[in-house]
Amino acid sequence: MGAVTRDAADPGADDAALPSSDVVATLVGAHRRFRSFLERRVGNAADAEEILQAAYVKTVERGDAIRDGESAVAWFYRLLRNAVADHFRRGDAERRALEARARETPAPGGEDAELRDAVCQCLHELIPALKAEYGDIVRKVDLEGAGIAQVAAERGITPNNARVLLHRARRALRKQLEASCGTCTEHGCLDCSCGA
Repeated sequence: MGAVTRDAADPGADDAALPSSDVVATLVGAHRRFRSFLERRVGNAADAEEILQAAYVKTVERGDAIRDGESAVAWFYRLLRNAVADHFRRGDAERRALEARARETPAPGGEDAELRDAVCQCLHELIPALKAEYGDIVRKVDLEGAGIAQVAAERGITPNNARVLLHRARRALRKQLEASCGTCTEHGCLDCSCGA
């Protein structure tokens, strides 16, 4: 942290808000002790340095908070202890938020049983009516969750060709569904009422 100077060009600058140059020199001189204090508590040099720099900024912003008779170093250690507590509170809050998000998000490749059960069962009856290669790729990719690369390798084709094949297969299946189920296909075939 560099020395804090009062702006001589701005006679209206609020001198009371800035810490004295003696306080600044004392705090800058103890930089290594402060960083060591923080590293022992947070266990990470980068986090310790970040907390320390934020504390220096806060000192400049609130330099008048150091009370008469109170040591600048003692005041700064109190500021650092509070900053460490805030650091761990933020970390705990972030961890809890990530855990909650992970619980809400289904695992990749995992199926939502309710959605699978709600999808129109006509789909399963119409897949065999498609060309064999179309029915096979739709079944493997869309129903069983296989990857395009895996299906392409099994068929001995490029992944790009497999994507084109899947696109054509889905388009053919959609035409079959529209012909069979009518208007319920406009709503994604959920809660189908075609009676099939």
